[in-house]
Amino acid sequence: MGRVKTEWRLLGRSLTLGERTLVMGVVNITPDSFSDGGDFLAPERAVAHALRLLDEGADLLDLGAESSRPGSHAGGREALSANEEQARLLPVLEAVLRERPGTVISVDTYKSATARGAVAAGAEIVNDISGFLWDPAMAALCAEAGCGVILMHTRGKPEEWREQPDLAAGAVLPLVRDGLEESLRLALAAGISRDAVVLDPGYGFGKRLDENYDLLAHQAELLALGRPLLAGLSRKSFLAKTLAKRLDLEHVAAGARETASVAAQVAAVLAGASIVRVHQVRAAVEAAAIADAMLAAR
Repeated sequence: MGRVKTEWRLLGRSLTLGERTLVMGVVNITPDSFSDGGDFLAPERAVAHALRLLDEGADLLDLGAESSRPGSHAGGREALSANEEQARLLPVLEAVLRERPGTVISVDTYKSATARGAVAAGAEIVNDISGFLWDPAMAALCAEAGCGVILMHTRGKPEEWREQPDLAAGAVLPLVRDGLEESLRLALAAGISRDAVVLDPGYGFGKRLDENYDLLAHQAELLALGRPLLAGLSRKSFLAKTLAKRLDLEHVAAGARETASVAAQVAAVLAGASIVRVHQVRAAVEAAAIADAMLAAR
């Protein structure tokens, strides 16, 4: 099964998916993101980075103000409050829209209060890494707002990921499929249009290293759920492990994983992803063009 052309219903408009791969540029307004923590915490730096990603060809932006790296809530550290999250997020969102009216913006949050504030400020998509499982008010809020939603599969919470046991061979795909199916059920039960939903397998989110390759190799099977797929593989730690082993290195820093990220993104597109979520946009745009040409030739 391959991806099909469809319309993704957002707040007041729609985006065509499946015709060509859309590139989502990541803007982390955080002090502790695994990939670029602190680089764009200052609002003016975050806005400048967002505009640069648009100039490089990003079709849409994903703004996040709370890190979800492994262990981010461990050791007694509390999750960021909704007020703190909005204080970081909303000034950047509003400034980007002032500079580039019409930009499609997604907000990476699992808190309904933050989602409400962001949609009111002009965001058109809510990207919930919990798939509507961590905040019982989120599905109803998105239904009321009429925004697009991205529902990700997450196995456990960030503070649990490092201690989770490995899955049995072949178990990751059924786990992800069942989880995404449940998230989709919650969305539809809340009154969210099926056309508003995109699904994300959640690479790295509670999956142990090589389990991500198993998931990527069988990603196309998730298209049977009937919704387009988004793949976020950029700079993930399982890529670093592969590189370290091949190059006989102890560690591969997040910024040194770009070539591996592009390779993984191409694999995801060929396996049915309609959107890729990336830190470096220009390389992703170029790689997606080649992958799309290959799909067109099939």
